[in-house]
Amino acid sequence: MPRRRLIYVPFWATYVFLYTPIIVLVVMSFNAGKSPYVFEGVSLKWYGELAGDEMVREGLINTLIVAFGATVLSTVLGTLLAVGMARHTRSRLLDALGLLPAILPDIVVGIGLLVFYAAVKMTLGLHSIILAHTVFGMAFVAAVVRTRLTHADTSLEEASRDLGASPLTTFTRITLPTLAPGIAAGALLAFTLSLDEFVIAFFTAAPTEPTLPIVIYSMVRFGVTPEINALATILLAVSFTVIIVAQRMTRLTESLT
Repeated sequence: MPRRRLIYVPFWATYVFLYTPIIVLVVMSFNAGKSPYVFEGVSLKWYGELAGDEMVREGLINTLIVAFGATVLSTVLGTLLAVGMARHTRSRLLDALGLLPAILPDIVVGIGLLVFYAAVKMTLGLHSIILAHTVFGMAFVAAVVRTRLTHADTSLEEASRDLGASPLTTFTRITLPTLAPGIAAGALLAFTLSLDEFVIAFFTAAPTEPTLPIVIYSMVRFGVTPEINALATILLAVSFTVIIVAQRMTRLTESLT
């Protein structure tokens, strides 16, 4: 084998290591038997079982409420944060603090928010998870939108101000349309992260209102079943779809610069 081809061996080995368990999980979700380890034929019955599982339905509804709520807040706050960091500050410290929630370990953020909620005597529920997901979601939105801002043509904003437009008019009619692809990509990324997030939700959720990842965790403790494989497959499909769309939006952002 030529030396040049040897370079690709660790590359493909890494991909095989990462994606083989996912492929096995997807295949076993179509298993006709009850065993999660022995494939006994192709069947869609476990996807039907999910539709009749009340706990899964409640977890899915809670997850969608949290994901949509956190996405809206993250998009608004993250966009404003990106504009503030790019246009009105030149402090590396403030930049680092603005993006810090995206870097900190989830368990640190989760424990910190739990302590904060206890200190302000806030009850836990879906609202506490939404606020928690907004904390790290807006950091990711800010990072994506700021990338768009660094390549945006500032002459249009300057021309708008020179013609007498107010800062608010310039922002709504010039800046926001320019940032639209980046904002959309950041919103999709925030939605995906909130949809799959477990650790922070585990610390900030009420016992009576679990999200879908928490429901999956409670089911896995009693053993992996084909029903769990089917549920994980659906989440994977949704996550991959949203990530691909976000990637396309990011490429669109780069092509417009």
